[in-house]
Amino acid sequence: LGDAVVAYELKRGKRRTIGFSVGPDGLVVSAPKWVSLADIHSALLEKAPWIVRKLGETRERHERLVSSRIAWKDGAVIPFLGEPMRVVLDPSHAFGNASALLQDNAAAPAGEPRLNLRLGLPHLASADQIRDAVQAWLMRQARQIFTERLNHFSPQLGVQWRKLSLSSAGTRWGSASADGSIRLNWRLVHFKPSVIDYVVVHELSHLRVMDHSPRFWAHVARAQPGYKAHHQTLQKQYETYMRLTQRLLEKS
Repeated sequence: LGDAVVAYELKRGKRRTIGFSVGPDGLVVSAPKWVSLADIHSALLEKAPWIVRKLGETRERHERLVSSRIAWKDGAVIPFLGEPMRVVLDPSHAFGNASALLQDNAAAPAGEPRLNLRLGLPHLASADQIRDAVQAWLMRQARQIFTERLNHFSPQLGVQWRKLSLSSAGTRWGSASADGSIRLNWRLVHFKPSVIDYVVVHELSHLRVMDHSPRFWAHVARAQPGYKAHHQTLQKQYETYMRLTQRLLEKS
């Protein structure tokens, strides 16, 4: 639906019209038994703006609810590039011009995160201060990583991107415009690099082909042959890293 890939559950029943409902588990389409799949597809396209908007609102509500359960404090653990990363408050360091410093402890005990994000915040910092500092750092990393991967893949695909913007869109991980502008969701930094590469390749391929025709997917496959697995990972959206975050926090 537009740039959003939407999965839905189809329910057949004794009803006269096609109905749509969006809840915590996603989109449910209810249709009479006699309605063809082609008619259902047409109805989905006609209702696309409403569906995409409602899915975005539902996902944002889910994110806020889960985010409120994350203990934003010294020792909190969140995913970064597919690995758990521990937040460490370190008021004794300002880290130069930066407010945070990532340290890789290769000697970390088994089961403990090897990545530590040291924040130059006092131990009495509020949860909002810690959350904002972490997210600001993640967004800086996102811009740096996305820029490097765009530069890496654009020559392979024979395209030139012009501008990168970060988004926090509720229903899409990225978008591309014919003028070479690319928008990528900064929360992609929670996923492993290969998943980020898939989204980058996907959007760069749209600079060659603006639809999702077989020709488009051929461009994606040329740069990332295993893209289907990464596509499935993104279908789960926040569920993957939110569950990981909560599981790690419960062990802390």
